Amino acid sequence: MRVERTVIPGARVVTPHHHVDERGELFESLRTDLLARDLGRPFAPRQITYSTSRRNTLRGLHSVAAPPGQAKYVTCVRGALRDIIVDLRVGSPAWGRHHVTELDAASGRSVFIPEGVAHGFLALTDDTRVCYVLSTVHVPGTQIDIDPLDPELALPWGFTEPPLMSEKDAGARSLAATRAAGLLARWGDTGDTGPLLS
Repeated sequence: MRVERTVIPGARVVTPHHHVDERGELFESLRTDLLARDLGRPFAPRQITYSTSRRNTLRGLHSVAAPPGQAKYVTCVRGALRDIIVDLRVGSPAWGRHHVTELDAASGRSVFIPEGVAHGFLALTDDTRVCYVLSTVHVPGTQIDIDPLDPELALPWGFTEPPLMSEKDAGARSLAATRAAGLLARWGDTGDTGPLLS
């Protein structure tokens, strides 16, 4: 698999090598040893969760309070989506910057999202299924929801009609309100303070 860095420290895009023959194909979606070597720290999965979404569904922006914090390895296993991550670690050299990745089942491409970085996606097809490999189990009351349509973030979702959103996401706080409430992780408290790529 090929591990690529992004403008967000600690975030990676992982593209597998496909082995194809007359029977079909095989690829490794996750190698924690290779990911850990690139990150300089281990990624130990504790929970795997799936979601299924209709086309034009917008899920996010979500993060998890630290502690416990939560790193995510996100893969589209059916359909296609536009994945967006935003560095919301207070004090990060990449504060407020985002990275967009198109994920689809055919490519097997994945995104690794470090603790403190918010995540969301727009489903591009009906029956889009996403697999989340998580570093911590779900702890009720620790999820942080931020308005994905906040003008301060101005994220390039690319929808052409109003997206389908949960009531919780549609009513989420703005980035400014979330920061003022002291809910965001601080840079250096999330385990990754690697250099910012140019």
